[in-house]
Amino acid sequence: MFLRLSLAAVLAAVAISGLPALAAAQTYPNRPITLVIPFAPGGSTSIVGRTVADKMSEIIGQQIVVDNRGGAGGTVGTRAVAKSAPDGYTLLLGYTGTLAIGPTLYKSAGYDPRKDFAPIGMIGHAPNSLVVHPSTPAKSVQELVAYAKQNAGKVNYGSAGVGTVSHVSGEYFANAAGVKLVHIPYKGTGPALADLIGGHIPMAFAPIPATHGPVSQGLLRGLAVTSATRSSLVPELPTIAESGIKDFEASLYYGLVAPAGTPRPIIDRLNQVLREALATADVQKRLTNDGAEATPGSPEDYGTHIDRDEKRWSVVVKASGATEN
Repeated sequence: MFLRLSLAAVLAAVAISGLPALAAAQTYPNRPITLVIPFAPGGSTSIVGRTVADKMSEIIGQQIVVDNRGGAGGTVGTRAVAKSAPDGYTLLLGYTGTLAIGPTLYKSAGYDPRKDFAPIGMIGHAPNSLVVHPSTPAKSVQELVAYAKQNAGKVNYGSAGVGTVSHVSGEYFANAAGVKLVHIPYKGTGPALADLIGGHIPMAFAPIPATHGPVSQGLLRGLAVTSATRSSLVPELPTIAESGIKDFEASLYYGLVAPAGTPRPIIDRLNQVLREALATADVQKRLTNDGAEATPGSPEDYGTHIDRDEKRWSVVVKASGATEN
């Protein structure tokens, strides 16, 4: 009898302990939600975040306020969300640079992408393009690899800066192809492409929307895209993997995460709203204009991706020797 009563008491205690989270989820959200974008306004990350936030606000019936909190390659805002209350009212725009590259690149990032966040869902992915100046003799990835081998240590490539995906993509490409490239960092994609168009550097990795115009005008030559499959934006360009660099993939991935410990019912609600937002034609169009393609999925899907992406990029960052304090 005593054992039965004790078991009943334990079960009752467990049930009661879950009531606050359940009650919170049932009334969620009852006030504005903050979405922290860990970069300055105006960039592609900010555009993607605001696009999704605006549509999710309409669907969920509560304002989602965007808070651009830049600094240290996105680690400042990311770290702040990791330390926020796990109540569903502070969310983070997750990004390859902060969740996959930052933890290895920065010696004191201050967060663990696996332990400190609860994945909500992926938003989409955006591949880079590999472009060269028309004076460069290579007209394919294989010809570029051959050219780089013939001119070991003499072929420069431009990027948007140290630690950016365009930088690490170049290191990844060099390692995978077995060539030696010289990295030239710029303060953004624009300056890098300006020098490329001017013939001061022979090649670069850059977002498709930024290179599409110059390629169409004959100012640059597109060789490939860095995604696992061809991009709907430039379907005529092969992937680097198709071009002989097996299993190569270096895309930007965006998603939503919350602080670890956020109640699962709230995570599920946000995932549902995110999926509904990504299914709308206007969100898909705005993402496409920014070079991204919607990639909806479950919280588990995004969690698996974060783990896999961080493992892949940590190896590349370590091999590149790029670290920041």
